[in-house]
Amino acid sequence: MNPYRNHTCGELTIKNVGQEVKLAGWVQRIRNLGAMKFIDLRDQFGITQLVIGDKNISLVEQANELVTECVISIEGKVVERSNKNTKIPTGEIEIEVEKLAVLGKCKNVLPFEINSEKVDISSVKEDLRLEYRFLDLRNERVHNNILLRSEVLRALREQMYELGFAEIQTPILANSSPEGARDFLVPSRLHPGEFYALPQAPQQFKQLLMVSGFDKYFQIAPCFRDEDPRADRAPGEFYQLDFEMSFGTQEEVLEVLEKIFTNIFTKFTNWEVSKAPFVRIPYREAMEKYGIDKPDLRNPLIIQDATSIFVHTDFNAFKGKTIKAIVVEKGAEQGRKFFDNMTTFATQEAGAKGLAWVKVEKEGLTGGISKFITEEQRNELQEKLGAKENSAIFFIADELTKAQKIAGLVRIELGKRLDLLEKDAYRFCFIVDFPMYELSDEGTIDFNHNPFSMPQGGMEALQTKNPLDILAYQYDVVCNGYEMASGAVRNHDPELMVKAFAIAGYSEEEVERKFGALYNAFQYGTPPHAGAAPGIDRMIMLLTNGENLREIIAFPKNKKARDVLMGAPSRVTEEQLKDVHIEVIKE
Repeated sequence: MNPYRNHTCGELTIKNVGQEVKLAGWVQRIRNLGAMKFIDLRDQFGITQLVIGDKNISLVEQANELVTECVISIEGKVVERSNKNTKIPTGEIEIEVEKLAVLGKCKNVLPFEINSEKVDISSVKEDLRLEYRFLDLRNERVHNNILLRSEVLRALREQMYELGFAEIQTPILANSSPEGARDFLVPSRLHPGEFYALPQAPQQFKQLLMVSGFDKYFQIAPCFRDEDPRADRAPGEFYQLDFEMSFGTQEEVLEVLEKIFTNIFTKFTNWEVSKAPFVRIPYREAMEKYGIDKPDLRNPLIIQDATSIFVHTDFNAFKGKTIKAIVVEKGAEQGRKFFDNMTTFATQEAGAKGLAWVKVEKEGLTGGISKFITEEQRNELQEKLGAKENSAIFFIADELTKAQKIAGLVRIELGKRLDLLEKDAYRFCFIVDFPMYELSDEGTIDFNHNPFSMPQGGMEALQTKNPLDILAYQYDVVCNGYEMASGAVRNHDPELMVKAFAIAGYSEEEVERKFGALYNAFQYGTPPHAGAAPGIDRMIMLLTNGENLREIIAFPKNKKARDVLMGAPSRVTEEQLKDVHIEVIKE
C-alpha cells in the first residue's frame, strides 16, 4: 500500500462518492470562506478540491500553516460538491479532509506565480524562469509540453521499429571533423594535448554502420554544435531522429520522411496536415518563387521575375538589375502608411536599398514609382504577373542572389502584416536538387550542404561540369517556414569522395586525415546508402504552436547559451585543469 496516495488528483468522479481516499500533491490555491477552507490539490494528472471544516481544531491549525506549492498528503471522504465545476473532470466532487500531513515545505514567497489565471508565465522574465526551472516546469502549459515531448519520442521509436529500423547508439566522445559548425572540444586526461569532440551529428558513425552490414539504423541522437543561439535553434545541443538505410534511394528516404511527419502531426494535432506525397520543390525554384530554401507554403504570395519587363527602363534604380516582383491582391486598399512601413522594413531589416511599389487601380497604375512605368510596361506587368485591378506590386532591384533574398524577406513580412497565412495548418514540402557547391565569402568553392552527399551525375559530373552547376542528391523537409529534416544519398565511393573534396580544396591526404575512418572503411565494400535526420526539438515546437525551442526543452540554456539553473559554463579548479593538461591564459 502506498502511504501517500491511492488515487491521483485527476481521477475521482461522482462514482467515487462515499469512498475513503488518500491523495498527495501540491497546494495550488487556498481559499478561506469563514468556517470553511478550500484547497486545490494538484498533481500531474489533475486538480481535486479539498474542504476543511472548523470542527477539527488541530486540522484547521495545520491547514492555516499551508502555503501554495507546498506538498501534502491527505486522507478523507469523497462527497458531492454543491457548486460543481464542469471545466475539470473532478469538478463534481470534493474531499472532506480527515487527516493531513506536510510532505514538502515551501517558502512563503515564490519567485513568480506558477499557475495563476492572473499571470501569463511567458510574461515572466525568461532568465528568472530558467533559474527556477523546477518551478517553471510545474506550470501546466510548460509541464504538458514536456509530457508531449515524451509521447512524441515514444511514437517515433515505435514507428521506426515498425518500419524495420534497428536502434543503435553511437559515441558521444568522438573526433573533431569539419562539418559546418564549431566543435565542442573535450580534453583528454590520458592523452596530453589531445581532444575529443562532441559529435555535431552521428554522420560518419551511421555511414560506418551501413558499411558494417546493418540494413536500417536509427537513434534519438543528441547533437552538439557551438553556434550562436536563436529562437528556433537550441544553443549547444539539440536532438534529431537520425536514420540511415542500406541500398536506399532518395525516393525511399522521402517516403520514410512522409510517413514519420504525417503520422506524428496527425496523431498529436487537430490542425490540417499536408497529405503524402509532399510537393517536391527544386532548390533553384524555391529561391525564385519564395526567396528562401525553407518556404512557408501557408503564405499565398509568390515572387515573380520582372527583369525582362524593365530591360529598357529609364528608371535608374532598375537599370542593369535583376527585378523581383510580388503581387498582392487587394493591396491597393492599403494606405500610404502601410507602404512606408514596408519600405522601412525592407531597408532597415531586409538589407534592401529601397522598396519600389505601385497600386493597380481602375484608372491605371498609381502611387510609388507609377510615373516611371510606361503604358507598355504596365500592360506587361498586368499580363505576365497577373496583376489584377485593386492589387499592389512590390519591386526589389539588386543582383540576383540579393534580390531573391530580400524579396523572400519582404514576402514573409507581407504575409504577416496582411494576415495572409492559412490558419490551423501544417504545410509540408521537400526541397530537392540542392547545389553540390557554392562560392564562399572569400570566392572559393565550398560545399553547399552536406559534404558526404552523392553528386548527381557521379564522377562524370565532377570531372566535366562547372562545380556551381553540379546538383546533389540532397533534400530538406520544410514545414511552415522551418527546416524540419535534412538528408542525402551518401557518396559511398572512395574515388568519388576524394574528387568531391578536391573540388572544395581538400587534398587526398587531408580527406584521409580528417575522415580517416570513412575513407578506410570505403575500401572494404560499401553499399549505396541514404538517410536523413528530422529535428525533434523543432517538431515539438511546431506541435505546440510555439516559436521558442526553450519552451519544449526540460532544462534549456538561455539566449546567451548559459544554464542559469546549474551555473554552466563555470570555472573549474586548477587541479582539474592540471588533470587534463590545460593552462588557462588570464586576460
